[in-house]
Amino acid sequence: MKFRTILSYLLGLWGHAFRAPGICRPMSSSCGSKAFRIAGFSIPTLAFFLFACDKPSAPQGAQQPGKVAMSREDSLKIASEIENATPENHSRTMELIFGKPKYAIQNIGILVYDGVNDLDLMGPRYVLGQAMGANTKLIGIKPGHIQTVMGVEIVPETVIDSVTQLDILIIPGGFQGTIEAAYNKSLHDWIRKIDQTTRYTGAVCTGVWVLGATGLLENKKASTNWYRETEFLKKYKAIPANQRYTRDGKYWTSAGVTAGMDMSLAIMKDIYGDRYAQAIMLDMEYDPHPPIEGGTPDRTNWAVRWMMKAMYDGGVNPLIQRLENKK
Repeated sequence: MKFRTILSYLLGLWGHAFRAPGICRPMSSSCGSKAFRIAGFSIPTLAFFLFACDKPSAPQGAQQPGKVAMSREDSLKIASEIENATPENHSRTMELIFGKPKYAIQNIGILVYDGVNDLDLMGPRYVLGQAMGANTKLIGIKPGHIQTVMGVEIVPETVIDSVTQLDILIIPGGFQGTIEAAYNKSLHDWIRKIDQTTRYTGAVCTGVWVLGATGLLENKKASTNWYRETEFLKKYKAIPANQRYTRDGKYWTSAGVTAGMDMSLAIMKDIYGDRYAQAIMLDMEYDPHPPIEGGTPDRTNWAVRWMMKAMYDGGVNPLIQRLENKK
């Protein structure tokens, strides 16, 4: 959505709020200019209180990264192996450094559909695609190419009707296509069938709504996108975990977009160990340092947070209402 469109939309909401009876009313100030009141407070006063209460706080449920430790004995053993490393003993050197995986992962599938979020998809695809010896596929709901929410066209390797078994299933989120998928009963049947054989079933961002709609998250701790997080998790009878990513048994769920990479790294750590996950992070040079504070509701300015929720509401509410009416 272009900035001009966003601005026009917000101005329209603002104007509507001022015209709504019983919500806003004009009030003459002592200097003769017009001020406005919302629920008994003038807008400057309201803004002051909101700003004063909007001081950054430590993010709830923050997950601190652990250190990758190595004993002196292991260090000496690996150093000796590295000193004598050759192309012929490369596999032995790798096994000594990384160890053996917990599971033999062979088939990884990432569900894709029109309107999927680009990074919800490609972040986990990149991380999980580094699973040794595994075949990682993008799985479409129907034949043909799909278009991401940013307009990138992708050709999935296969479709759900052709996939009967996976070791890892990941469901990325998005916007309209995701909400529609949360009402797609045949898709839910396929997810439940695949889940019978997976070692890991995961979802990113609003993709958690799709997984939740299958009933598989009932009474399980889960994370999802910050937008109305508790409301949507409770809708699917999940327990809000308020974490960047959450594991409950074999079910892994993450907060929005970039959190899918952290979740995927955690899955790789669980399978292959700390050192292998750290190798992937080094390959990605994954050490985020954003230029400003933000990225969670607690760390975002109150006005920006309000604007984002208002825009999401404007698209989500009518779509959900339309789909509910079709049921």
